[in-house]
Amino acid sequence: MTKMTLQDGPDPRAQALIGAYLRAGYARIDPPLLQPAEPFLDLSGEDIRRRMFLTTDPQGREMCLRPDLTIPVSRAYLQSAAAGKPAGFCYLGAVFRHRPGASAEFLQLGIESFGRRDKAAADAEMLALGLEATAQYGLTGPEIRIGDVGLFSAFIAALDLAPAWKRRLIKDFNRKSSLKHDLSQLTLAAADKPPEYQGVLAALAGSDPKAAHALVTDLLSIAGIATVGGRSVAEIADRFLEQATLNAPARLPQETRALIERFLSVAGDPDDATAKLRALAADAKISLGSALDLFETRTGFLAARGLDVRAVKFATGFGRGFDYYTGFVFELHNASANNPLVAGGRYDGLLTRLGAPEAIPAVGFAASVEALAAAGGTS
Repeated sequence: MTKMTLQDGPDPRAQALIGAYLRAGYARIDPPLLQPAEPFLDLSGEDIRRRMFLTTDPQGREMCLRPDLTIPVSRAYLQSAAAGKPAGFCYLGAVFRHRPGASAEFLQLGIESFGRRDKAAADAEMLALGLEATAQYGLTGPEIRIGDVGLFSAFIAALDLAPAWKRRLIKDFNRKSSLKHDLSQLTLAAADKPPEYQGVLAALAGSDPKAAHALVTDLLSIAGIATVGGRSVAEIADRFLEQATLNAPARLPQETRALIERFLSVAGDPDDATAKLRALAADAKISLGSALDLFETRTGFLAARGLDVRAVKFATGFGRGFDYYTGFVFELHNASANNPLVAGGRYDGLLTRLGAPEAIPAVGFAASVEALAAAGGTS
């Protein structure tokens, strides 16, 4: 099999896909190669952060070669006249990541869709378009793996846990080792927890939140602290009080941990998983509400597009390792490839973290042209 490189010129199959996306109403976009590093460092997963190429501009700002195109396309959308309105973009361009034994520069193609309120239909469309990409390369039956970060968030929100712990568990969902550590830490007795500042933290954790925040803010101001690491006094106080809650002498009931572990063990096709999740919610006397309704509606849209949902592999514990995903996530795999050929999902919270005044629904996917060509063979 001949291996394609960027120097060989555009892959005609990738160009054909871009043509199809243009006809479907997705405008082509090519954000600058050099991007501000901060959004990637703050919002991408650890896997991306440790493989970035960083540099500094003459003004001392940290920059990077784009390691992925979702954040650059999102920034470009927010800076355009379409910001806040439904808009879709497609792309085919180079991205840069350290890759042992492989070129650090490779082609990525994909789609990002912003502003659509029909979330279930938009999710299903992204998976369908991702499948078109694999079909273009002669791969008609890739393994489809899906998950839903929103289901985990809804489940944790329904549990009787301190708000700080709920935020921590949801934040660490895509970091499996961190999530496991969180559950272990929650189960520890207070005597087993780190002793540093324990008395102060425990006292603050049990006090009125507003009064505790005012006290910490005043103490920081008296100490002459204005900012630390770019954080304001108020932000420092918030972080300190969150640590007070996380380290408070409370034990996670064994039945609650068992419930979380039961949730994370649910797997199967989407219809089978729905039945298991409804049974779990009934047993626990909690509601998964709109998150489970959205999941079921999405499954219906996938079936309406001709997808055999019985062949889809769903798992509640499946995540993509990117911090910004908030809902549906998916990967398309081939038996001969270790990494996904196509991958994507929903990231409704990303645009506000990039500066949007209000939340904007967003979903998309990306594919490595190199991986698709290797799995499907060159034409």
